[in-house]
Amino acid sequence: MRQIILDTETTGLRVEDGNRILEIAAVEMVNRKLSPPDRHLHRYINPGRDSEEGALNVHGLTTSFLADKPKFADIAQEFIEFVRDAELIIHNAPFDVGFLNMELGKLGLGKITDYVSGIIDTLKEAKELFPGKRNNLDALCDRYEVDRSARTLHGALIDCELLSEVYLCMTRGQDSLLMDFVAADDAGSAQEAALGLAKVARGPLRVRAATAAELAEHAAYLDGLDKAVKGSCLWRTLEPKPEAAA
Repeated sequence: MRQIILDTETTGLRVEDGNRILEIAAVEMVNRKLSPPDRHLHRYINPGRDSEEGALNVHGLTTSFLADKPKFADIAQEFIEFVRDAELIIHNAPFDVGFLNMELGKLGLGKITDYVSGIIDTLKEAKELFPGKRNNLDALCDRYEVDRSARTLHGALIDCELLSEVYLCMTRGQDSLLMDFVAADDAGSAQEAALGLAKVARGPLRVRAATAAELAEHAAYLDGLDKAVKGSCLWRTLEPKPEAAA
């Protein structure tokens, strides 16, 4: 499975205001393993306009630095071929996708979804995993103990590298399943490998009954919940009602 961790830096936040992409990075990952740096794509782009002050403070890429860099039109085909048929992994995907669609549209090249197999938004996934918490890239790096000490300014390449580590941490439960499948040489043997997992012998399910002390502790906890809600808590309604004496 080929995936591309992608990030862009832009001259401003709103594509509707005529802002453009000025940096793009795409880091390749195959079967959940990062490819060597020579299999990554990183380009600075002359956007043909100045950055808004707020954006410049974030990425630090000045108009003079970008003056001799290629236009997006000059790297468009290279970019398309690099991401073709891969699955994109983007943090806050609607932002980057909106700018990519604008740049491609100006060249009559359609939309980014015309070239890739799918798009994963790690911000959306993080919000589902950690509702109500900060889920920007810095917060996720701190949560998963990913070293971000080298990130003094936002940069597309370093953000891709950090996001790749965060994504692997967020989805680490997929590792063993994926390894079982990629070890197979073709679709037939992959299916056999999957069926082989299902044939592993399993003993009868053991059910351990709660002790009297555990039942008493549970009942006391439910009494506390009843008091808090001034009635019967949900667990009380789910408990089986005692059978009436004959």
